Amino acid sequence: MPRARRALLQIHVCVLLWAFTAILGRLIPLPATQIVAWRLLLVLALLAVLPRVWRAAREMPALLLARYAGIGVVVAAHWLAFYGAIKLANASVATICLAVAPLATTLFEPLIHGARIRPRDLVLGIAVIPGVVLIAGGIPKGMTSGVWVGLLAALLGAAFMSLNKRWIGERDALAVTAIEMGAGLVAVLAALPLLQDGEAWLARPAARDFGLLLVLATACTILPFALSLVALRQVSAFTMQLAINLEPIYAIAIAALLLGEAHELGATFYLGAAIVLAAVLAQGVFARQRAAIPPSAE
Repeated sequence: MPRARRALLQIHVCVLLWAFTAILGRLIPLPATQIVAWRLLLVLALLAVLPRVWRAAREMPALLLARYAGIGVVVAAHWLAFYGAIKLANASVATICLAVAPLATTLFEPLIHGARIRPRDLVLGIAVIPGVVLIAGGIPKGMTSGVWVGLLAALLGAAFMSLNKRWIGERDALAVTAIEMGAGLVAVLAALPLLQDGEAWLARPAARDFGLLLVLATACTILPFALSLVALRQVSAFTMQLAINLEPIYAIAIAALLLGEAHELGATFYLGAAIVLAAVLAQGVFARQRAAIPPSAE
């Protein structure tokens, strides 16, 4: 198999695995706080056994470590909101809300990187609003709060993606991930008394739940991360991002097949989801067109 085709296959395997993060969030009966805390803990534990992680972390200046730690807190807040949305609504609702993140990133990046806001990106961002309204109207009333928490997760996701892009530089990606996971874990554990009505303990999950958490940490976090790094050697960043934008489609299809969520959602939800996904895919196409234009021509 040609390397480029193998890389494309690896990317779609990554996207499929990432799509299962929402499914596992629905299958694991623990509260969102516990799911996030265990995911952070397990990922950190698995990365901590790698000598290269410790070597790279020791070489980082204190200020950079502090920046990565701050980003890790944003990552933890993003995961808390994402799994909170799953618990308040379902996997389909939370995932389609997360699809707004790429468009939100186009608004965050000018603030973080100093670039100008492009009118076309702003128009696409506004175009998402009717889709979100339709999504909210196509779900049971009891799930509405899940939409707002899901949108918060999308904004936090856009923020940490932009911050990572700003500060990752040439640093070892696994070491950066370990630092962020560690800081996020400390933040979540410190916040447990506030998030769990005074209960400050990290609950011991049942054997089945621990198995699913281990799958979440390995097959849905570390494995796709490693595969995506390998695939990026053969394909462009645009191809990667366009494939990632298909994650909500995979997640909604899996949720309908495995969890029967299609019966919980109305036709207006899927119409709204189509509008959001169309805007996200259009943003990706426009980004590729801009990348093809020489800087002097802009």
